[in-house]
Amino acid sequence: MKRYFLKLAYDGSNYSGWQIQPKVTTVQGTLEAALKILVKDFRALIGCGRTDTGVHAKEYFAHFDTELPLNEEFLYKLNAILPLDISVYECYEVDKQRHARFTAGYREYQYFMHFKKIPFKNAYSVYHVKQLDIDRLNEGSKHLLGKHDFTSFSKSNTQVKTNICRVQKAVWEPIDEGIVFTIGANRFLRNMVRAIVGTLLPIGEGLESPEYILKVIEKKDRSSAGKSAHPQGLFLNRIIYPD
Repeated sequence: MKRYFLKLAYDGSNYSGWQIQPKVTTVQGTLEAALKILVKDFRALIGCGRTDTGVHAKEYFAHFDTELPLNEEFLYKLNAILPLDISVYECYEVDKQRHARFTAGYREYQYFMHFKKIPFKNAYSVYHVKQLDIDRLNEGSKHLLGKHDFTSFSKSNTQVKTNICRVQKAVWEPIDEGIVFTIGANRFLRNMVRAIVGTLLPIGEGLESPEYILKVIEKKDRSSAGKSAHPQGLFLNRIIYPD
């Protein structure tokens, strides 16, 4: 059996997240349906992680195994079957030890917000009525860096062995008519980024001190954190593998 990696991107607006679920349309389910047409011995597609309903991915990786050789026409045919909101950029063979999820060393998300009411931005950015203090947001975000137990920012009963993650990057930057939050870590928990953004917003509004984020981390209780930010502003931005 040969192992192939797919590099892809998708607009998550019309999907109930990445992972296959009964009675709803998902990115994984849509991709698997297309692969079954082209790869006769296809069994399963393994993704690099989960994204929630409405969340987008600028860069995503998934792998599958097959005995069949895949030629250059495969990528063209696959994209022809897929809807316009999913695009596969590359398909290449990798070593059988490479795993889309477990060998990824770094993951990066971006969250977009805008402060001016612009109808055309709403699918990929979140409108926030109040202006936010970017310096206060960055002061609070510094406390996320390093190795912590992020239970306060995770959905419960997610069946993971540990809630400890190592955050390597957490920074807010100005963009046209808004701001973007970039956060990178070795791994993320379910709903983690949206919960972090929702907890940082009161800091940016001046309602909480930057040290508030430390108190939330220490409590290890989801009810101590803020509400999850809306999904449409969130993008899985980058995945890095060791080599």
